[in-house]
Amino acid sequence: MSDLAFDALLCDLDNVIRFYDLDEVDRQEHAAGIAPGTTLGLAFAPERDLPLLLGRISRDQWAASIAEALAAKVPARQAADLATALAHAPSRADQQVVELIRQVRRTMPVVLVTNATVWLDDDLAQLGLTDLADHVVNSSRIHIAKPDPEIYKIAAERAGVPAHRCAFVDDSQTNVNAARQAGMTAVLYRDISDLRRLVAPIVNEAGSSCLEEVQPGLSD
Repeated sequence: MSDLAFDALLCDLDNVIRFYDLDEVDRQEHAAGIAPGTTLGLAFAPERDLPLLLGRISRDQWAASIAEALAAKVPARQAADLATALAHAPSRADQQVVELIRQVRRTMPVVLVTNATVWLDDDLAQLGLTDLADHVVNSSRIHIAKPDPEIYKIAAERAGVPAHRCAFVDDSQTNVNAARQAGMTAVLYRDISDLRRLVAPIVNEAGSSCLEEVQPGLSD
């Protein structure tokens, strides 16, 4: 462990571990005659997205705000249907990423650091991820969102490791830059190879340890 560059892994959730299926939203946008991504763009505009991520509004209130914004582009019924489709979009976990993180957790603490919603616990349960990390730092629960420096401080405290001994992974360059400002080793996630390179020493070390434990039995 002393040769590793970090002693805890702090990891983003969305677009690293969890990915949304927006096919139904795309279908409805096509039927409504509006550009692909219109609903997503309106939904994640700061005036609608930030209150959600800080735990100030419910899912229904978020959907209503999306529908209100869409009403200038499509009939009210279509706007409501699009908003509902996005607010309740299904998601999946990247099982290769999940397995890598589980391997890392055998060696060191893992903390999910996510700008997420108040129903995140239910989502993690549905995905079978309730035991993926030692802690979850959810912006909607602590009322602080990335890239606020305070959320990185809280995450390091939950990990029980100084910030300079934490590795942070996120798909947002802004969030990665903020983690670096906090003194962390920070990696921009584009695909699983970025995570693999970061954790290779840990996974390889763990694999070697397992092999050493098995070897004596092989000689019997």
